[in-house]
Amino acid sequence: MDIPLHLIDTIVSQALAEDIGNGDITTLAAIPANITTTAYIVTREAGVIAGLPLVAAVFRQLDPTVRVTCHITDGTPVSAGTTVATLTGSARSILSGERVALNLLQRLSGIATLTAHYVAAIAGTRAQIIDTRKTTPGLRVLEKYAVRMGGGRNHRFGLYDGVMLKDNHLAILAAHGVDLATAIARVRAQIGPMVRLEVEVECVTDAIIAAEAGADLILLDNMPLDQLRAAVQAVGGRAKTEASGGVTLQTVRAIAETGVDYISVGALTHSVRALDIGLDCTEEQRG
Repeated sequence: MDIPLHLIDTIVSQALAEDIGNGDITTLAAIPANITTTAYIVTREAGVIAGLPLVAAVFRQLDPTVRVTCHITDGTPVSAGTTVATLTGSARSILSGERVALNLLQRLSGIATLTAHYVAAIAGTRAQIIDTRKTTPGLRVLEKYAVRMGGGRNHRFGLYDGVMLKDNHLAILAAHGVDLATAIARVRAQIGPMVRLEVEVECVTDAIIAAEAGADLILLDNMPLDQLRAAVQAVGGRAKTEASGGVTLQTVRAIAETGVDYISVGALTHSVRALDIGLDCTEEQRG
């Protein structure tokens, strides 16, 4: 697990406060305090698991006496019907923490699963699948972690750890008489040689200009396959290339075969379907 513990604790704390508030009134009214149970977190469909440390964190905060036993590690592909974790302890605590634990696990596992499908689709090419900043506010660190668990790579985490001259930056500069090459030169002078500079372009000509001006990475946005291929050839290895825009599982292989280095897929995090995972309590309980 490579998410800082304090970030996990903060996210889990907020999620528990949102769901439980002043108390789980259903469980408190229905379940005696002395009842214990064993519950199993089980996949209802095949996928790649991500988020088990979040499950442990939920119950560590809610009730440290609940024992969470994980049977696999994050990044593991599983079939439907796989028991990924067992919970033992207070029935009240397990029921109260169930939804938050599952919400986090299902969301992250959905991202990891979809990422794994994209990675498999381009196997054997030079391209790598990367994510974007199109994440759920407040959950970016978790969602980008899930991408890694699915075999993808992370793009920049935020506006603070990489320079990316996008179309709107360039449009504003162009309106004030600053052309693409000049914009790149000015930004490079500001950031120095150690910070990666990425530039978004929409045609082969601009890709050539960006490469000649010293861009480290060139984002080829919404280009047809023939233009992607031509842009990669024209850049000629002077910069890394990234394809972006409307990428799907049906199109990603052909995009990869143009020779691009990276393919960014916003759908990994902005429109992913949660993996179907449930929690089942045993019928045998003791008080």
